[in-house]
Formats: sequence, structure tokens, C-alpha cells
Amino acid sequence: MNLASRLKRAQTQAEQFLRDEGITKLPVDVMQIAEGRGILVQGKPDTAPGVSGMLVRAGDEFGILYATDIKSPGFQRFSIAHELGHYLLEGHVDHILPKNGEHVSQAGFTSADPFELEADHFAASLLMPSTLFQAELRKVEDGLEAIETLSRECMTSLTATAIRYAELTRAAAAVIVTTGQHVDYCRLSDNIKSLKGLHWLKKGTAVPTQTETARFNASPNLIARAERSAAEIDLRTWLGGDRRVNALEEVIGLGTYGRTLTVLTCPGIEDEVYGYDDDDDDERLNESWTPRFRR
Repeated sequence: MNLASRLKRAQTQAEQFLRDEGITKLPVDVMQIAEGRGILVQGKPDTAPGVSGMLVRAGDEFGILYATDIKSPGFQRFSIAHELGHYLLEGHVDHILPKNGEHVSQAGFTSADPFELEADHFAASLLMPSTLFQAELRKVEDGLEAIETLSRECMTSLTATAIRYAELTRAAAAVIVTTGQHVDYCRLSDNIKSLKGLHWLKKGTAVPTQTETARFNASPNLIARAERSAAEIDLRTWLGGDRRVNALEEVIGLGTYGRTLTVLTCPGIEDEVYGYDDDDDDERLNESWTPRFRR
């Protein structure tokens, strides 16, 4: 099975888990899920930099430690959900922790390890299940405002929420995370992918100098204070393309995380991906989310 299929399977398993558990409301209580399986969850204040959490094993007993150096409750909840992914996904425990000890994770889509990526995608779908996420998404405008609102509803970090937003929004949108003048990663919505001639922003790509992000990132204090900015831009400046597309570039600093989140939204582009109307879609999504049983 290729990586894309593995990641999709991890997402599907997370959402099926929620259905089986009868969990139908946001935010998802990851502590309760862990406690229901006898897993002790504790914060770890002295975790090494870059470590988001640990899955600990002693015989048949398991525990989860999550990093507290980043004070974001959303990041901490994602870290716990990531470790639950390792615990619940088939084959993970045998691969990462076959004997007593601890497995150190780097949650947040920063690792290239397939098992870490599977746990990340499981965590995102566990905390932001597609049906519930899309129901909230329909209540807000596109762009950074939507991501911030969904972040509060789901109790998830801005970056994790932005990635999920790019996966599920109908808008022509892109989310880009940068450190300084280089790209860490980029996610494109299905609708923006319909534009011809776009090029993918790979990790390490230089931030285009003509962008609001480049200007913003030149002042580290703006990032540390979680300031924000916005500007109109031609999408080609960021992603290339065959024609001019007007886009709104919204930028927000991620505080002590030391990174910047950029959201590009292209209003006025017709929906070329989804062919059903909102009423039909709401009915379809509600039917797909009927739980099988409750605990």
C-alpha cells in the first residue's frame, strides 16, 4: 500500500472510531478516550525541543506523555491524539514499541516517517471529523476567519486546523507555514488545484520576496506577538499559474512556535469540484455520520 492510501486509511479509521464510540459533538474529548482505555495521560514539562509527546509501555499497560513547552492547548490535544493514533492504529504498537519503554513522537506533520504521518492524519480526523468540521465551516466566511473559528470549536491549533481546512473547504484556498524566509509546508484545497499551471511549494522553498509574508517575517517581533496582516496579491506570485488570479493573503504569527501561517483565498473562482447543492450535501453528510452505537 502506498503512503497516500495509508494516510487515507488512517483518517477513515479515526472517523469510524468516533462513529463506533457514538461521539457526535465537538470538541472531541481525547482525555476521556484515553481514560476509557486505561491509558494514563500526563504533561511532561522537560520534554526535549521538537518532541511533541511519548507513548509509554510497561507490559500491557500504556501511558501518554505530552509536551508542555508549547503552551497551546490545541497543540497539546493534537499531541495526545497523535499518541492515541499510535495506540489504536493496527500495527503501530508492534512497530514502534514492541517491548517495554517509550516511543518519542514529533507530531504536527513535520516528520517524514510514515508511521508518524499516519498518526498525524489519525489525530487530525479524530479531533476534526469531516462531517462535524464541514457543518461548522458552512457557518463562517472563508479564509483565516474560518480557520480561527474552527480552531476554537475543535480546540485545535491554528496549523492543524488550517491543514484540515485546506482538505475540506470548497473555497479556492492554500495554507502555507513558513519559518523566516523559507516554506515549511503547503496545503492546497481541491478547488485551487483546478487552476492550471500551479507549482507545488516544497519544503525549503524561498518565500517570494513580493509577498506580505516575506515582509511580515522580516520582523520576528511580529511573529512572537502573534500579530497579523493582510494584502491583495496575484496568486501567481506564490503558486504560478497560467493566468492572473486575485487572491487575499492573510498572515498571522504563531507566537512562541516561531512560525507564520499564511492563508491564500481566491474569491470569485467558480466551484469546479462539487456539483451538489448545500441542502443535498447537508443531508448526505448527516446520513454518513449516524453512529452505530453508543458507549
